[in-house]
Amino acid sequence: MPLLKREVEMSHPSLFELSEVERPWWVAHTRSRQEKALARHLLPLEIPFYVPQCEKKARRAGRNFVSYLPLFPGYVFFRGCAEDRQAALRSGLLVAVLGVPNQRLLHSELVQLWQLQEAGAQLVPYDELRPGDPVRITQGPFEGYTGVVLRGQARLRLVVSITMLRKTVAVEFDRAALSPASPSRRLDGEARTAVA
Repeated sequence: MPLLKREVEMSHPSLFELSEVERPWWVAHTRSRQEKALARHLLPLEIPFYVPQCEKKARRAGRNFVSYLPLFPGYVFFRGCAEDRQAALRSGLLVAVLGVPNQRLLHSELVQLWQLQEAGAQLVPYDELRPGDPVRITQGPFEGYTGVVLRGQARLRLVVSITMLRKTVAVEFDRAALSPASPSRRLDGEARTAVA
């Protein structure tokens, strides 16, 4: 059963063939959960856009639900002249419109992403985790534990240190079981955890 229906991801059939001089790429940074609303605003204005989406399945109260969520929450890629940029800003749905200093790089990355989608690849968003980033365990028996990334790799190790005792223990988790914790949740005090 659809929870959030799939909407138009790419508005213009030749989006990737447009001139980067006449219609350069822009990145719209939207207000929270306004990506699809911006796409609906741009569509009748004939401003070409791309909002890649991913399928998310959930089971609640014994029922299956499917949502189609933006692959990059908070961002919509669009092409246009200065007037098109102003039309996007007038939507009232944006925080900012970001200029793209390397048009060719963004273009090639978006083309590859679209080709993967067209080939049927299941795209799964992962937040990039860097050393020092706070994280939260989101799956398994340690769900809710927090830690700090020490170094990145496919499988990560949660290291729990008890400063007072100068003892450390470790347990491994799949990368998929971790998500960034809010920066305000950095751990201080006697017990600290870290992910290596």
